[in-house]
Amino acid sequence: MTITTSAPTTAEAVQHFAAKLQYETDPSDVKAAMDAGERFVLVDSRGEAAWQQGRLPGALHLPTAEIAGRASALIPRGTPVVVYCWGPGCNGSTRAALEFSLLGYPVKEMIGGFEYWAREGLGIVDDNGAIDRSVDELTAPIGPGAIDCAC
Repeated sequence: MTITTSAPTTAEAVQHFAAKLQYETDPSDVKAAMDAGERFVLVDSRGEAAWQQGRLPGALHLPTAEIAGRASALIPRGTPVVVYCWGPGCNGSTRAALEFSLLGYPVKEMIGGFEYWAREGLGIVDDNGAIDRSVDELTAPIGPGAIDCAC
């Protein structure tokens, strides 16, 4: 298989990438939405040990296995939801997004998950408060107010 012989048509490519943007977001966009006061619920779909290790500020802990049974009691129907799990090597956020979709919630998956949120230096917390981490210059711009890559 080569890249050029299996390339989709322009229309197929437009449809694919437009759909991805409807269903996915990234850490810097979530942070910008939080800072702008957008109304959504940020859901950490990881297990208890991961939650205790650290999480995004303001996140609701709702492990994937509990979404079907607990979501409607915690999140009003129609409220936009953004889910995250560990990182790009984990499909837990995809599973969580599917669970919310099955319940009828508007949902987006935060690609990169907890890992890239932390690596971008966007701030994480645990039960004792803020956890300081430096920005990984391989994943995020460095400098005052540099929360997005300008892409």
